[in-house]
Amino acid sequence: MTLLTHELRLLLRSRMALLALLLVALLAAASVAAGMAEVARQRDVIARIQPKQAQDMAAVAQWAAETKDPGTAAYYSFHATWDTPSPLAFAALGLRDVAPYILRVRALGLEAQLYDGEAFNPELALPGRFDFSFVLVYLTPLFVIALFHDLVSGEREAGRLRMLDALTGSGRSLWRRRVLLRGGLLFLALAAPLTIGAIQSAVPLPTLLSVQGLVALYLAFWIGVTLLVGRMRWSSVANAATLAGIWLVLTLILPTIAHVAINRLIPVGEGVELTLAQREAVNRAWDIPRADTMRAFYAGHPEWKDSPPLTDAFHYKWYFAFHQVGDESVAPKVAAYRNGIEARDTAARGIGWLLPSVGVQAALTRLANTDMAAQLAYQDRIRAFHEKLRNFYYRYLFTDTPFEKDDFDRAPTFVGGA
Repeated sequence: MTLLTHELRLLLRSRMALLALLLVALLAAASVAAGMAEVARQRDVIARIQPKQAQDMAAVAQWAAETKDPGTAAYYSFHATWDTPSPLAFAALGLRDVAPYILRVRALGLEAQLYDGEAFNPELALPGRFDFSFVLVYLTPLFVIALFHDLVSGEREAGRLRMLDALTGSGRSLWRRRVLLRGGLLFLALAAPLTIGAIQSAVPLPTLLSVQGLVALYLAFWIGVTLLVGRMRWSSVANAATLAGIWLVLTLILPTIAHVAINRLIPVGEGVELTLAQREAVNRAWDIPRADTMRAFYAGHPEWKDSPPLTDAFHYKWYFAFHQVGDESVAPKVAAYRNGIEARDTAARGIGWLLPSVGVQAALTRLANTDMAAQLAYQDRIRAFHEKLRNFYYRYLFTDTPFEKDDFDRAPTFVGGA
Protein backbone atom coordinates (compact mmCIF):
# COMPACT_ATOMS: atom_id res chain seq x y z
CA MET A 1 0.00 0.00 0.00
CA THR A 2 2.88 2.35 0.77
CA LEU A 3 4.36 1.82 -2.69
CA LEU A 4 0.98 2.41 -4.30
CA THR A 5 0.55 5.63 -2.31
CA HIS A 6 4.02 6.74 -3.41
CA GLU A 7 3.13 6.03 -7.06
CA LEU A 8 -0.09 7.99 -6.65
CA ARG A 9 1.82 11.00 -5.32
CA LEU A 10 4.24 10.79 -8.22
CA LEU A 11 1.40 10.58 -10.72
CA LEU A 12 -0.48 13.53 -9.25
CA ARG A 13 2.67 15.66 -9.36
CA SER A 14 2.48 15.43 -13.13
CA ARG A 15 0.35 18.35 -14.27
CA MET A 16 -0.45 16.63 -17.54
CA ALA A 17 -1.64 13.45 -15.82
CA LEU A 18 -3.66 15.34 -13.25
CA LEU A 19 -5.22 17.55 -15.93
CA ALA A 20 -6.08 14.49 -18.05
CA LEU A 21 -7.82 12.74 -15.16
CA LEU A 22 -9.74 15.85 -14.16
CA LEU A 23 -10.78 16.48 -17.76
CA VAL A 24 -12.02 12.90 -18.16
CA ALA A 25 -14.08 13.24 -14.99
CA LEU A 26 -15.50 16.59 -16.11
CA LEU A 27 -16.36 15.31 -19.59
CA ALA A 28 -17.99 12.19 -18.15
CA ALA A 29 -19.99 14.25 -15.67
CA ALA A 30 -21.02 16.73 -18.36
CA SER A 31 -22.07 13.95 -20.73
CA VAL A 32 -24.13 12.25 -18.03
CA ALA A 33 -25.76 15.56 -17.13
CA ALA A 34 -26.48 16.32 -20.80
CA GLY A 35 -27.94 12.87 -21.36
CA MET A 36 -30.12 13.09 -18.27
CA ALA A 37 -31.35 16.53 -19.33
CA GLU A 38 -32.29 15.23 -22.78
CA VAL A 39 -34.09 12.20 -21.33
CA ALA A 40 -35.91 14.45 -18.86
CA ARG A 41 -36.97 16.68 -21.76
CA GLN A 42 -38.29 13.69 -23.70
CA ARG A 43 -40.17 12.39 -20.66
CA ASP A 44 -41.67 15.83 -20.15
CA VAL A 45 -42.83 15.96 -23.78
CA ILE A 46 -44.39 12.51 -23.44
CA ALA A 47 -46.10 13.50 -20.20
CA ARG A 48 -47.49 16.69 -21.79
CA ILE A 49 -48.81 14.94 -24.90
CA GLN A 50 -51.26 12.76 -22.95
CA PRO A 51 -53.44 15.50 -21.37
CA LYS A 52 -53.32 17.40 -24.68
CA GLN A 53 -54.47 14.21 -26.38
CA ALA A 54 -57.44 14.02 -24.00
CA GLN A 55 -58.32 17.66 -24.70
CA ASP A 56 -58.12 17.06 -28.45
CA MET A 57 -60.38 14.02 -28.24
CA ALA A 58 -62.88 15.92 -26.10
CA ALA A 59 -63.00 18.72 -28.68
CA VAL A 60 -63.58 16.23 -31.52
CA ALA A 61 -66.25 14.41 -29.50
CA GLN A 62 -68.04 17.69 -28.81
CA TRP A 63 -68.97 18.28 -32.44
CA ALA A 64 -68.40 14.96 -34.23
CA ALA A 65 -70.85 13.15 -31.97
CA GLU A 66 -73.64 15.43 -33.24
CA THR A 67 -73.67 13.53 -36.52
CA LYS A 68 -73.18 10.17 -34.81
CA ASP A 69 -71.20 9.18 -37.90
CA PRO A 70 -68.43 6.69 -36.97
CA GLY A 71 -66.50 7.68 -40.08
CA THR A 72 -66.33 11.29 -39.00
CA ALA A 73 -65.20 10.23 -35.53
CA ALA A 74 -62.54 7.93 -36.93
CA TYR A 75 -61.28 10.40 -39.53
CA TYR A 76 -60.80 13.34 -37.18
CA SER A 77 -59.54 11.44 -34.12
CA PHE A 78 -55.78 11.34 -33.69
CA HIS A 79 -54.36 8.91 -31.13
CA ALA A 80 -50.98 9.45 -29.51
CA THR A 81 -48.28 6.80 -29.28
CA TRP A 82 -44.96 7.23 -27.53
CA ASP A 83 -41.74 5.40 -26.76
CA THR A 84 -40.75 5.98 -23.13
CA PRO A 85 -36.95 6.19 -22.63
CA SER A 86 -35.37 3.46 -20.54
CA PRO A 87 -33.57 4.33 -17.28
CA LEU A 88 -30.17 3.96 -19.00
CA ALA A 89 -31.10 6.00 -22.09
CA PHE A 90 -29.18 8.99 -20.73
CA ALA A 91 -25.88 7.14 -21.23
CA ALA A 92 -26.44 6.23 -24.88
CA LEU A 93 -29.21 8.15 -26.65
CA GLY A 94 -28.72 6.19 -29.85
CA LEU A 95 -31.61 6.49 -32.30
CA ARG A 96 -33.65 8.54 -29.85
CA ASP A 97 -31.59 11.47 -31.11
CA VAL A 98 -32.86 11.14 -34.69
CA ALA A 99 -35.93 8.88 -34.77
CA PRO A 100 -39.40 9.98 -33.59
CA TYR A 101 -40.38 8.86 -30.10
CA ILE A 102 -43.92 10.31 -30.36
CA LEU A 103 -46.31 9.64 -33.24
CA ARG A 104 -50.02 10.48 -33.49
CA VAL A 105 -51.92 8.05 -35.71
CA ARG A 106 -55.41 7.72 -37.13
CA ALA A 107 -57.34 4.62 -38.20
CA LEU A 108 -56.44 5.45 -41.82
CA GLY A 109 -53.59 3.77 -43.72
CA LEU A 110 -50.68 3.36 -41.35
CA GLU A 111 -47.71 3.17 -43.70
CA ALA A 112 -48.06 6.77 -44.89
CA GLN A 113 -48.24 7.91 -41.27
CA LEU A 114 -45.41 5.70 -40.07
CA TYR A 115 -42.82 6.79 -42.62
CA ASP A 116 -43.75 10.45 -43.04
CA GLY A 117 -40.91 11.16 -40.62
CA GLU A 118 -38.05 9.11 -42.02
CA ALA A 119 -36.38 6.97 -39.32
CA PHE A 120 -32.65 7.42 -39.73
CA ASN A 121 -30.58 4.27 -39.68
CA PRO A 122 -27.01 4.96 -38.45
CA GLU A 123 -25.96 1.33 -38.51
CA LEU A 124 -22.53 1.93 -37.09
CA ALA A 125 -21.16 3.91 -34.18
CA LEU A 126 -20.49 7.23 -35.87
CA PRO A 127 -20.10 10.45 -33.86
CA GLY A 128 -23.43 11.74 -32.63
CA ARG A 129 -24.91 13.62 -29.70
CA PHE A 130 -22.65 14.37 -26.75
CA ASP A 131 -23.52 11.63 -24.27
CA PHE A 132 -21.59 9.17 -22.13
CA SER A 133 -21.15 6.70 -24.99
CA PHE A 134 -19.56 9.46 -27.09
CA VAL A 135 -17.11 10.31 -24.31
CA LEU A 136 -16.27 6.65 -23.75
CA VAL A 137 -15.92 5.56 -27.38
CA TYR A 138 -14.27 8.60 -28.96
CA LEU A 139 -12.60 10.68 -26.27
CA THR A 140 -11.44 8.17 -23.66
CA PRO A 141 -8.84 6.53 -25.95
CA LEU A 142 -7.16 9.92 -26.34
CA PHE A 143 -6.76 10.22 -22.58
CA VAL A 144 -5.44 6.66 -22.40
CA ILE A 145 -2.85 7.66 -24.99
CA ALA A 146 -1.98 10.79 -23.02
CA LEU A 147 -1.42 8.83 -19.80
CA PHE A 148 0.32 5.74 -21.18
CA HIS A 149 2.24 6.68 -24.32
CA ASP A 150 5.37 7.65 -22.35
CA LEU A 151 5.03 5.20 -19.50
CA VAL A 152 8.33 3.50 -20.40
CA SER A 153 9.78 5.80 -23.04
CA GLY A 154 9.50 8.77 -20.68
CA GLU A 155 11.69 7.00 -18.12
CA ARG A 156 14.14 6.03 -20.83
CA GLU A 157 14.41 9.60 -22.08
CA ALA A 158 14.89 10.84 -18.49
CA GLY A 159 17.73 8.35 -18.00
CA ARG A 160 15.98 6.41 -15.21
CA LEU A 161 14.93 3.28 -17.05
CA ARG A 162 18.12 1.24 -16.44
CA MET A 163 18.03 2.04 -12.77
CA LEU A 164 14.37 1.01 -12.49
CA ASP A 165 15.02 -2.22 -14.39
CA ALA A 166 18.01 -2.94 -12.16
CA LEU A 167 15.92 -2.88 -8.99
CA THR A 168 15.94 -6.52 -7.90
CA GLY A 169 12.48 -8.07 -8.07
CA SER A 170 10.69 -4.76 -8.41
CA GLY A 171 10.91 -4.03 -12.13
CA ARG A 172 7.82 -5.90 -13.31
CA SER A 173 5.76 -5.04 -10.24
CA LEU A 174 6.62 -1.37 -10.71
CA TRP A 175 5.21 -1.25 -14.24
CA ARG A 176 2.23 -3.37 -13.24
CA ARG A 177 1.53 -1.02 -10.36
CA ARG A 178 1.72 2.05 -12.59
CA VAL A 179 -0.54 0.52 -15.24
CA LEU A 180 -3.14 -0.54 -12.68
CA LEU A 181 -3.02 2.82 -10.94
CA ARG A 182 -3.47 4.91 -14.07
CA GLY A 183 -6.06 2.54 -15.50
CA GLY A 184 -7.93 2.43 -12.19
CA LEU A 185 -8.05 6.21 -11.91
CA LEU A 186 -9.31 6.50 -15.46
CA PHE A 187 -12.00 3.93 -14.75
CA LEU A 188 -12.99 5.78 -11.59
CA ALA A 189 -13.19 9.10 -13.47
CA LEU A 190 -15.59 7.52 -15.95
CA ALA A 191 -17.54 5.19 -13.68
CA ALA A 192 -18.22 7.59 -10.82
CA PRO A 193 -20.37 10.10 -12.82
CA LEU A 194 -22.04 7.21 -14.63
CA THR A 195 -22.91 5.50 -11.37
CA ILE A 196 -24.32 8.69 -9.86
CA GLY A 197 -26.48 9.24 -12.93
CA ALA A 198 -27.57 5.60 -12.94
CA ILE A 199 -28.63 5.74 -9.29
CA GLN A 200 -30.63 8.91 -9.91
CA SER A 201 -32.26 7.29 -12.97
CA ALA A 202 -33.04 4.03 -11.12
CA VAL A 203 -30.98 1.88 -13.48
CA PRO A 204 -31.13 -1.79 -12.43
CA LEU A 205 -27.92 -3.00 -10.79
CA PRO A 206 -27.18 -5.78 -13.35
CA THR A 207 -27.48 -3.23 -16.16
CA LEU A 208 -25.18 -0.78 -14.39
CA LEU A 209 -22.62 -3.52 -13.75
CA SER A 210 -22.78 -4.52 -17.42
CA VAL A 211 -22.03 -0.94 -18.50
CA GLN A 212 -19.18 -0.67 -16.02
CA GLY A 213 -17.83 -3.94 -17.39
CA LEU A 214 -17.91 -2.48 -20.91
CA VAL A 215 -16.04 0.58 -19.67
CA ALA A 216 -13.38 -1.62 -18.05
CA LEU A 217 -12.99 -3.79 -21.16
CA TYR A 218 -12.73 -0.82 -23.49
CA LEU A 219 -10.12 0.80 -21.26
CA ALA A 220 -8.22 -2.49 -21.09
CA PHE A 221 -8.19 -2.71 -24.90
CA TRP A 222 -6.72 0.75 -25.38
CA ILE A 223 -4.26 0.35 -22.52
CA GLY A 224 -3.14 -2.87 -24.15
CA VAL A 225 -2.67 -1.09 -27.49
CA THR A 226 -0.58 1.66 -25.89
CA LEU A 227 1.58 -0.84 -24.00
CA LEU A 228 2.11 -2.82 -27.19
CA VAL A 229 3.27 0.28 -29.06
CA GLY A 230 5.44 1.21 -26.06
CA ARG A 231 7.38 -2.03 -26.46
CA MET A 232 8.68 -0.82 -29.81
CA ARG A 233 11.29 1.30 -27.98
CA TRP A 234 10.36 4.40 -29.93
CA SER A 235 10.45 7.93 -28.58
CA SER A 236 7.48 9.31 -26.66
CA VAL A 237 6.59 11.60 -29.57
CA ALA A 238 6.65 8.67 -32.01
CA ASN A 239 4.51 6.61 -29.64
CA ALA A 240 1.95 9.39 -29.34
CA ALA A 241 1.80 9.98 -33.10
CA THR A 242 1.42 6.26 -33.82
CA LEU A 243 -1.30 5.83 -31.23
CA ALA A 244 -3.14 8.90 -32.50
CA GLY A 245 -3.12 7.34 -35.97
CA ILE A 246 -4.42 4.04 -34.58
CA TRP A 247 -7.19 5.92 -32.76
CA LEU A 248 -8.17 7.73 -35.94
CA VAL A 249 -8.29 4.50 -37.94
CA LEU A 250 -10.15 2.38 -35.37
CA THR A 251 -12.73 4.91 -34.25
CA LEU A 252 -13.44 6.99 -37.36
CA ILE A 253 -11.98 5.75 -40.63
CA LEU A 254 -12.72 2.02 -40.48
CA PRO A 255 -16.25 2.43 -39.04
CA THR A 256 -17.04 4.93 -41.79
CA ILE A 257 -15.69 2.59 -44.48
CA ALA A 258 -17.67 -0.29 -42.99
CA HIS A 259 -20.79 1.88 -42.89
CA VAL A 260 -20.45 2.70 -46.60
CA ALA A 261 -19.67 -0.93 -47.47
CA ILE A 262 -22.75 -2.23 -45.64
CA ASN A 263 -24.95 0.33 -47.37
CA ARG A 264 -23.56 -0.77 -50.74
CA LEU A 265 -23.85 -4.51 -50.04
CA ILE A 266 -27.30 -4.29 -48.46
CA PRO A 267 -29.25 -1.67 -50.42
CA VAL A 268 -32.34 -0.38 -48.64
CA GLY A 269 -34.79 2.19 -49.92
CA GLU A 270 -36.13 5.08 -47.89
CA GLY A 271 -39.27 5.09 -45.79
CA VAL A 272 -40.62 7.99 -47.81
CA GLU A 273 -40.73 5.68 -50.85
CA LEU A 274 -43.17 3.45 -48.95
CA THR A 275 -45.25 6.51 -48.13
CA LEU A 276 -45.43 7.49 -51.80
CA ALA A 277 -46.28 3.93 -52.89
CA GLN A 278 -49.07 3.70 -50.33
CA ARG A 279 -50.48 7.07 -51.31
CA GLU A 280 -50.45 6.11 -54.98
CA ALA A 281 -52.47 3.01 -54.15
CA VAL A 282 -54.88 5.09 -52.07
CA ASN A 283 -55.32 7.76 -54.75
CA ARG A 284 -55.94 5.08 -57.37
CA ALA A 285 -59.04 3.99 -55.45
CA TRP A 286 -60.81 7.19 -56.45
CA ASP A 287 -60.52 6.18 -60.13
CA ILE A 288 -61.74 2.56 -59.97
CA PRO A 289 -65.18 1.11 -59.18
CA ARG A 290 -65.89 1.10 -55.47
CA ALA A 291 -67.04 -2.51 -55.72
CA ASP A 292 -63.50 -3.52 -56.72
CA THR A 293 -62.11 -1.87 -53.60
CA MET A 294 -64.66 -3.54 -51.33
CA ARG A 295 -64.00 -6.97 -52.87
CA ALA A 296 -60.28 -6.53 -52.22
CA PHE A 297 -60.98 -5.40 -48.66
CA TYR A 298 -63.41 -8.22 -47.87
CA ALA A 299 -60.92 -10.77 -49.25
CA GLY A 300 -58.55 -9.84 -46.43
CA HIS A 301 -61.23 -9.09 -43.85
CA PRO A 302 -64.05 -11.58 -44.42
CA GLU A 303 -65.54 -10.85 -41.00
CA TRP A 304 -67.07 -7.67 -42.49
CA LYS A 305 -68.31 -9.11 -45.81
CA ASP A 306 -71.93 -9.09 -44.64
CA SER A 307 -71.86 -5.32 -44.25
CA PRO A 308 -74.77 -3.54 -45.95
CA PRO A 309 -73.95 -2.74 -49.60
CA LEU A 310 -72.82 0.71 -50.61
CA THR A 311 -75.21 3.19 -52.17
CA ASP A 312 -74.37 6.04 -54.52
CA ALA A 313 -73.76 8.29 -51.51
CA PHE A 314 -70.31 8.65 -50.00
CA HIS A 315 -69.68 6.23 -47.15
CA TYR A 316 -66.70 6.29 -44.86
CA LYS A 317 -66.40 2.50 -44.80
CA TRP A 318 -65.32 2.62 -48.45
CA TYR A 319 -62.85 5.39 -47.62
CA PHE A 320 -61.29 3.43 -44.74
CA ALA A 321 -61.39 0.23 -46.78
CA PHE A 322 -59.27 1.64 -49.61
CA HIS A 323 -56.79 3.02 -47.09
CA GLN A 324 -56.38 -0.46 -45.66
CA VAL A 325 -56.13 -1.98 -49.13
CA GLY A 326 -53.44 0.60 -49.87
CA ASP A 327 -51.50 -0.56 -46.81
CA GLU A 328 -51.83 -4.19 -47.83
CA SER A 329 -50.70 -3.42 -51.39
CA VAL A 330 -47.31 -2.20 -50.13
CA ALA A 331 -46.91 -4.94 -47.51
CA PRO A 332 -44.22 -6.79 -49.53
CA LYS A 333 -42.22 -3.55 -49.88
CA VAL A 334 -42.61 -2.86 -46.17
CA ALA A 335 -41.36 -6.36 -45.34
CA ALA A 336 -38.38 -5.93 -47.69
CA TYR A 337 -37.59 -2.55 -46.13
CA ARG A 338 -37.75 -4.01 -42.64
CA ASN A 339 -35.63 -7.02 -43.59
CA GLY A 340 -33.03 -4.73 -45.17
CA ILE A 341 -32.78 -2.58 -42.05
CA GLU A 342 -32.45 -5.64 -39.83
CA ALA A 343 -29.81 -7.11 -42.15
CA ARG A 344 -27.81 -3.87 -41.97
CA ASP A 345 -28.13 -3.82 -38.20
CA THR A 346 -26.97 -7.43 -37.95
CA ALA A 347 -24.00 -6.70 -40.25
CA ALA A 348 -23.07 -3.66 -38.18
CA ARG A 349 -23.12 -5.72 -34.99
CA GLY A 350 -20.89 -8.24 -36.71
CA ILE A 351 -18.43 -5.44 -37.48
CA GLY A 352 -18.48 -4.70 -33.76
CA TRP A 353 -16.58 -7.93 -33.09
CA LEU A 354 -13.71 -6.55 -35.18
CA LEU A 355 -13.87 -2.85 -34.24
CA PRO A 356 -14.13 -2.26 -30.48
CA SER A 357 -15.49 1.25 -30.93
CA VAL A 358 -18.43 -0.08 -32.95
CA GLY A 359 -18.95 -3.03 -30.63
CA VAL A 360 -19.00 -0.92 -27.46
CA GLN A 361 -21.36 1.62 -29.01
CA ALA A 362 -23.70 -1.14 -30.15
CA ALA A 363 -23.61 -2.85 -26.76
CA LEU A 364 -24.35 0.41 -24.93
CA THR A 365 -27.33 1.28 -27.13
CA ARG A 366 -28.66 -2.27 -26.70
CA LEU A 367 -28.40 -2.02 -22.92
CA ALA A 368 -29.99 1.44 -23.05
CA ASN A 369 -32.75 0.20 -25.39
CA THR A 370 -32.00 2.96 -27.88
CA ASP A 371 -30.77 0.91 -30.84
CA MET A 372 -32.47 -0.09 -34.08
CA ALA A 373 -34.11 -3.10 -32.44
CA ALA A 374 -35.76 -0.78 -29.93
CA GLN A 375 -36.97 1.55 -32.69
CA LEU A 376 -38.43 -1.37 -34.65
CA ALA A 377 -40.09 -2.66 -31.47
CA TYR A 378 -41.76 0.75 -31.08
CA GLN A 379 -43.03 0.50 -34.64
CA ASP A 380 -44.41 -2.96 -33.85
CA ARG A 381 -46.28 -1.54 -30.86
CA ILE A 382 -47.71 1.17 -33.11
CA ARG A 383 -48.84 -1.45 -35.63
CA ALA A 384 -50.52 -3.53 -32.93
CA PHE A 385 -52.28 -0.44 -31.55
CA HIS A 386 -53.34 0.67 -35.02
CA GLU A 387 -54.93 -2.73 -35.65
CA LYS A 388 -56.94 -2.41 -32.43
CA LEU A 389 -57.92 1.11 -33.48
CA ARG A 390 -59.14 0.01 -36.91
CA ASN A 391 -61.12 -2.91 -35.52
CA PHE A 392 -62.74 -0.63 -32.97
CA TYR A 393 -64.03 1.80 -35.62
CA TYR A 394 -64.81 -0.98 -38.11
CA ARG A 395 -67.38 -2.36 -35.66
CA TYR A 396 -69.33 0.87 -36.13
CA LEU A 397 -68.52 1.59 -39.77
CA PHE A 398 -69.41 -1.79 -41.24
CA THR A 399 -72.56 -2.25 -39.19
CA ASP A 400 -73.85 1.32 -39.59
CA THR A 401 -73.93 1.67 -35.82
CA PRO A 402 -74.30 5.27 -34.61
CA PHE A 403 -71.21 6.58 -32.83
CA GLU A 404 -72.30 8.25 -29.62
CA LYS A 405 -70.31 10.72 -27.55
CA ASP A 406 -69.64 8.08 -24.90
CA ASP A 407 -68.08 5.84 -27.54
CA PHE A 408 -65.07 8.14 -27.75
CA ASP A 409 -64.11 6.99 -24.24
CA ARG A 410 -64.25 3.36 -25.40
CA ALA A 411 -61.56 3.82 -28.06
CA PRO A 412 -58.33 1.87 -27.46
CA THR A 413 -55.53 3.71 -25.70
CA PHE A 414 -51.86 3.22 -26.35
CA VAL A 415 -49.71 1.72 -23.62
CA GLY A 416 -46.17 3.07 -23.84
CA GLY A 417 -43.08 1.11 -22.96
CA ALA A 418 -39.33 1.41 -22.79
